[in-house]
Amino acid sequence: MVDARTRTDLTAAEDVTAPVPETTSMTMIEAIRDALAVMMARDERVVSFGEDAGYFGGVFRCTEGLQQTFGTHRSFDTPISESGIVGIAVGMAAYGLRPVAEIQFADYMYPGYDQIVSEAARLRDRSVGEFTAPLVIRMPVGGGIRGGQTHSQSPEALFTHVAGLQVVVPSTPYDAKGLLISSIENEDPVIFLEPKRLYNGPFDGHHDRPIQSWSSHPAGEVPLGHYRVPLGEATLVAAGSDVTILAYGTLVHVAKAAAEEKGVEADVIDLRTLLPLDVDAIVDSVRRTGRVVIAHEATRTSGFGAELSAQVQERCFDHLEAPITRVTGWDTPYPMGQEWAYFPGPDRVGRAIESVLAY
Repeated sequence: MVDARTRTDLTAAEDVTAPVPETTSMTMIEAIRDALAVMMARDERVVSFGEDAGYFGGVFRCTEGLQQTFGTHRSFDTPISESGIVGIAVGMAAYGLRPVAEIQFADYMYPGYDQIVSEAARLRDRSVGEFTAPLVIRMPVGGGIRGGQTHSQSPEALFTHVAGLQVVVPSTPYDAKGLLISSIENEDPVIFLEPKRLYNGPFDGHHDRPIQSWSSHPAGEVPLGHYRVPLGEATLVAAGSDVTILAYGTLVHVAKAAAEEKGVEADVIDLRTLLPLDVDAIVDSVRRTGRVVIAHEATRTSGFGAELSAQVQERCFDHLEAPITRVTGWDTPYPMGQEWAYFPGPDRVGRAIESVLAY
């Protein structure tokens, strides 16, 4: 079992003689763009494409400048056809390219879901290893732009249910770049979900702050050049013995804020990769704390929190001191007028922490 506290993201960090990489401040958008640029420069097989993702640089500008640098054959626009986008990516991957396809919003991925599940996820097994699908599908997820029902969904559970996929959700610019590089170099299809609320700058975890007040300053230090954050490894972003909080994406920051506001010493585990899931890190923490809060933005019923709850119950039942508690979005379509109430903020997570501690 590997302790999350001793993990390192940079392979070079395992060698004490390795030079410390130069870093610079980046937003998550800049980190994603830099990861794409690094990989496109290193590997001519890497291509980036999607609706408005070429000349325009994408709705959120994650691919801005790539076409000017690498040309229209490496960074290009597609028709408004998610099924076509994913189908093209599968074909490219099967014949040796490393496609990175952008779905403009995760809400738009449903026409392409059949291609993801029936083709990308199954290609390796169906061909008995003759073909693989080393592709990445990038999607902005969650709320944060007052986009309502058609621009704010968090459909990660629809992908974690599919054997053959890997599912990644970064919470920091550092992880976004390192995880995206690892995803592009991976031999199987990766669904790369990018929390919109974290795109443009630091987020202190508070849900009642309008988007106009977000800081535009960069969110974190990111190494220049090539580095990897391994898929399948969680990271411990706060340490404590009172309770374990399992979260990913934006809710990592919410969980930290909630624990700090309540004065609780919590193990806050950023899962980073939902498939493959770092069960060892979860079990190690829960067996020490005996209490678990799970937080995610997606709807509650059949959300990924249910799988996390089952994993904990199956492996840590004798260590639990209180029922496992989930804090999630409502079981409704994302309400445009109630976005900041729908989103699980520090108040709701804080009440969940109090309830498990008082049990």
